[in-house]
Amino acid sequence: MADLGPFHRAAFENAMHLLHPVVHRTPIARCRSLSETVGCDLAMKCENLQKVGAFKFRGAHAMIAMLSESERSRGVITYSSGNHAQAVALAARLFGTSAVIVMPMDAAGVKLSATRAYGAEILQCGFTPQERQAFATRLAQERGLTMVPPYEDPRILLGQGTVLMEILEQEPAVEVLLVPVGGGGLLGGICAAARVFRPQLEIYGVEPEVADDWARSIDSGRIERIATADTIADGLRSLEPGKIPFPIVKEVVRGILRISESEIRRAMLLLLTRAKIVAEPSGAVSVAGALAHTQRFKNRRVVALISGGNVEPSLLASLEAPAADLPIESL
Repeated sequence: MADLGPFHRAAFENAMHLLHPVVHRTPIARCRSLSETVGCDLAMKCENLQKVGAFKFRGAHAMIAMLSESERSRGVITYSSGNHAQAVALAARLFGTSAVIVMPMDAAGVKLSATRAYGAEILQCGFTPQERQAFATRLAQERGLTMVPPYEDPRILLGQGTVLMEILEQEPAVEVLLVPVGGGGLLGGICAAARVFRPQLEIYGVEPEVADDWARSIDSGRIERIATADTIADGLRSLEPGKIPFPIVKEVVRGILRISESEIRRAMLLLLTRAKIVAEPSGAVSVAGALAHTQRFKNRRVVALISGGNVEPSLLASLEAPAADLPIESL
């Protein structure tokens, strides 16, 4: 096993201590028809019910809490398609500092309005994470702001790793964990925490097949960049894995599951109609992975992490009628 570096037990426990007063301990949900379809005991960790509607609040609040008073007082800046934007905006407000958020030109309206409601200054730039990052980095230097990146900082990963700490308390018999992966902050934090708290846990990342930078990178053993990521899952449009999460994930993860756009939509619809869970496309990919790989998880104790629930109402309305291949019983 590689050196744990900053990701040791005391560091995760400190992150949990910092977050305990402010984060929601999100519930575990089950749906009999989904479990029967996958052929396993499928539980869902509902981070869609976290503050700002996504797991991102954990990492953002943990990092801002770990900043020095001088770093916080200068104001913070980040770049995000939406969920990390909201998380930084809210965390900054709770700490009494200002936040500048660089969001894409095609950011979801619900995420834009929520970020603005938390009091952040919003600037829109480009369509890729790399464009937003470059613009935000220049602005941070010009204004003297403190960068709070979506995943390229160990403090972010420590905050995200607290999701696993909760899961292990709520579902101690879990054997398999399915995790959405974009830049890698969530998967990296969970893999780092698993090395400490449950090394034998089987962890799989799940990503759209049209945005498969992680699958390609894990297959080759090095970071691979893709040209485009034209997926409905706006939070998973990374073009390459994060440099900090990648070596941790490469060491721990059992594999990266690719899923189609239709499988993402189907998972969203089934979560809504059968489990009564509102999941955004990025949050539903974990369940889509379970539904698309039933033989791999048959008779296992599986937790699918629902990473977020910030979805445009118009997208929900566009989903097709429920599939007829599930049992009638839904709960």
